[in-house]
Parts: sequence; C-alpha cells; structure tokens
Amino acid sequence: MQINKSKRFNDELETILDFIAMDNFKEALKFLDELEQKIDNIKSMPYIYRKSKKANNKNIRDMTYKKYVIPYQIKECEIIILGIFNQNLWEIKN
Repeated sequence: MQINKSKRFNDELETILDFIAMDNFKEALKFLDELEQKIDNIKSMPYIYRKSKKANNKNIRDMTYKKYVIPYQIKECEIIILGIFNQNLWEIKN
C-alpha cells in the first residue's frame, strides 16, 4: 500500500517544523524522523488508529503523535495523509 501526503499536510508540517526549529533545529529533525517512521508503519496496519471523530467514515482515521493529530484516509491502494494539527485546537473546536 502506498502512502501519499496531501499539500495541506505538507504545508502544515512545514509550519510546525519551522516553529520547532526556531528553538532547536535538532529537535525539528528528530520530530520529522519519528513522525515519518510512524506514518510509514500505517502501511502494515492501516486500521490501528481510532476512527476519526470529525468524519462519519470508517476509512478516515486519526493517528496521534506527541500533541498532534494526523488524520488519514484509507483507500483501496493508498493511504492519504490529510493534515496535521495540534490536538488542543481540535478539542477547542468540539
């Protein structure tokens, strides 16, 4: 199964990494490496994470990493990483 990342995800991730790097560049790289590894692990068990509370669709899941939610959609031959946002912001909106 192939993993594709949306433009939204890439833009949001870039903003997060820039923010982390302002304080500690090595931590930004570590964050990226660990996140990439966690995303890559979805291929073997795509339904491991909880069904998204925002979408009424069993194929949209919410992975969490540190204080971030990473929603993704499972399709027939691919997984699409939809975005990444601070978990605290998600809780405020609900």
